[in-house]
Amino acid sequence: MKRPGDINRSNQRLVRKTDFPGTDHNSVIWVLKCGDCSHEYGANNTDAFERKCPNCQGGKAGSVIPTAAKKEPLDRKDNWNREDHILAFNLYCKIPFGSIHMHNPRVIQLARLLGRSVGAVSLKLSNFARLDPALQARGIRGMRHGAKGEEAIWHEFADQPETLAFESERLLANRLGQPIEEVADVDTGDLPPAGREREATVRVRVNQSFFRDRILSAYNFRCCVTGLTVQPLLTASHIIPWAEDEKNRLNPRNGLCLNALHDRTFDRHLMWIEDGFVIRFSPRLKKGPDVSREAIHWLTSFEGACLSLPKKFSPDPAFLKRHAERCLTKQ
Repeated sequence: MKRPGDINRSNQRLVRKTDFPGTDHNSVIWVLKCGDCSHEYGANNTDAFERKCPNCQGGKAGSVIPTAAKKEPLDRKDNWNREDHILAFNLYCKIPFGSIHMHNPRVIQLARLLGRSVGAVSLKLSNFARLDPALQARGIRGMRHGAKGEEAIWHEFADQPETLAFESERLLANRLGQPIEEVADVDTGDLPPAGREREATVRVRVNQSFFRDRILSAYNFRCCVTGLTVQPLLTASHIIPWAEDEKNRLNPRNGLCLNALHDRTFDRHLMWIEDGFVIRFSPRLKKGPDVSREAIHWLTSFEGACLSLPKKFSPDPAFLKRHAERCLTKQ
């Protein structure tokens, strides 16, 4: 085992190398992950090649996984490189604003991957929050001061969203030692054979998955019309369709978290959002056969209610107006 992603004969994957001293002479701690039960643990680099999982294979107890010293050296505090910032931004996009804290397992995992303290990663996520216009509009500022690296990544994503979203998923996959399709939860069953077409398809699906994670987490995994929280029934709906506006395909302000039925209704221009985020439905819905009246009554029972807005990445009123105008021309 030499590089992250390598696997030993007991199906233990090397996740990350650290510079922290191990328990053997001249050894350092490497982070291993069991391919059978996903248990992560620290191990000396000198015997990583023969380690077995202490959780499911009866291997010897693992070492504590190091993050960083409790008090990082001054020259380490602000020494976040571009990759570190991209990985932190990736996580900021995928967790609700209220869960940016040191007890969140995903914050702890990122700290392990970066070799930093959990507090430092939590602070970095809060620094990204200060750049979020939706939070600023609600008087939530996040951390007042931050680093230029955060601003650079924030603006780079605004300029090249598809490029940076894919890069963030690729970097995360590399750090975890897993295929990008697995990390992004991409369906591989119908992918074309290896080649340019497959690579292009994977890139699109990875970015679509990133958009879905970003929207659902912004709305705290709750439909903004009904309040439904069953994740398999939730959809990250584009306000302006994916095919019509390349620049805003991954813009979180071009998305709504809807249940599958209202997503279809919105997409078919039978539902729109008026000024003040008021929900409206097309009269055409009430012209169906009597047998469907009860179902249509539930669907349209949210007429006149207001969207439940997210704490970050709230929908852009200009996008909603554009969609509403198109709906009204079809009545």
